[in-house]
Parts: sequence; structure tokens; C-alpha cells
Amino acid sequence: MQYKISPSLMCMDLINIKEQLTFFNQHADFLHVDIMDGHFVKNITLSAFFIEQIKPHTSIPIDVHLMVEHPTDFIDQMANAGADFICPHAETINTNAFRVINHIHQLNKKAGVVINPATPIEYISEYIHLLDKITIMTVDPGYAGQPFIPEMLQKIRKLAELKKRNSYKFLIEVDGSCNANTYYQLLSSGAEVLIMGSSGLFKKNLSLDEAWKKMTVDINNAIQTIK
Repeated sequence: MQYKISPSLMCMDLINIKEQLTFFNQHADFLHVDIMDGHFVKNITLSAFFIEQIKPHTSIPIDVHLMVEHPTDFIDQMANAGADFICPHAETINTNAFRVINHIHQLNKKAGVVINPATPIEYISEYIHLLDKITIMTVDPGYAGQPFIPEMLQKIRKLAELKKRNSYKFLIEVDGSCNANTYYQLLSSGAEVLIMGSSGLFKKNLSLDEAWKKMTVDINNAIQTIK
């Protein structure tokens, strides 16, 4: 079973960005950047300026999660800064989804959407075939370290079945509480990309190298159980 890892950079040690970015360049599949505007969620995190600063120092695809009320105000900024994937919340583009997705593609970027826990997959059914990635939130968005919502496993399974049945090409990503307690459930349900935050990777009592090794062992143990 193959899986991809996307460290959430809002959880990294911002005092040691260079060292941690060097480590991720050798190990990670994506770099996950959360953009919050203080309106869609009550928090403010990273920015286009942050992406501009790290882009020259990495060849890893940068995956931008737009937790913002008006994503069209941010898409060009993120593209110009160096984002590779641009992923607004489905809940914020219901009146202009086709225009938004087409615009992202016209910028030569990958287009994804993020689905909140209370939003059904059917919400994106009309344009699902256009997407390069779909992110299922397994916690309510806005803050790191929230408890896992087990009801999301059925949503992941449903999305995986849709992908297989229709030969869709999008990646199935999960965001929220990816850790040793949930790897088996997430991967066996059909998750392909795990966004790693404070509960699964960025641990205060471990170095990044130690935490990555532990994460890898835990994931591989989960995969062996699935087999």
C-alpha cells in the first residue's frame, strides 16, 4: 500500500525553518501550507510571503489550503508565490466552483477542494471530475490538535469507491488528527495522503528525525495490519 506524507508547516518549529525544510526535502511528498484569514476560521497563520521565502529552498510540491472566506482574493497571490496545489474549501466556492477550478488550472496549478466534516461529498458532485485532490477534514478546521471525528471514515470510504468506480485521478487526502491511533482507520478506508501535524509528527519531546522515524514505523505497522 502506497501513501504520501504532507507535513503541516504551521506546526513546524518556525525558529528552525531552514533545518526542518532541509529535512523535509529528503523525506516529505508535499508541504502543506494553511492560509487562514481570521474570518472563515478564527485564526490567522501563514501567508503568500511565507511561501515565497521557502519556495527557492525546496523542490517538494507546496499544497496550499485556503481556509478563507473569499478564496478568489487569494488564488493569484498563492500561484505567484509558488504554490503547486491550490485548495479552497468547497463551502466557499459553491456559486463559482467551475470558474475557480478553471482559473487555478489556467495558472498551471493543481486544483483541489477541502470538505468540512459536516459537508457531504454530494456537495462537489458536479465538478468532482475536474479535481486533482480532495481533502477530507477529519476535525473541524481552524486549530491544530483537535479530536478525530470517526464519522469521517465513511466519507473517505465513499470517496474512494467513487474514485475507483469512475476512474477519477484525484488524490484522497485527510487533514486532522493523523496519528498512531488513526493511521489504520484512515489508510484502510482509502486515504492516500496524510497531513501530519502536532499529534502525529511535530512532538515537543522528540527531534524531527526521531518523530519521523516513529511516524514511519507506526504507519508501516498499520499497513501490515491491513494486509
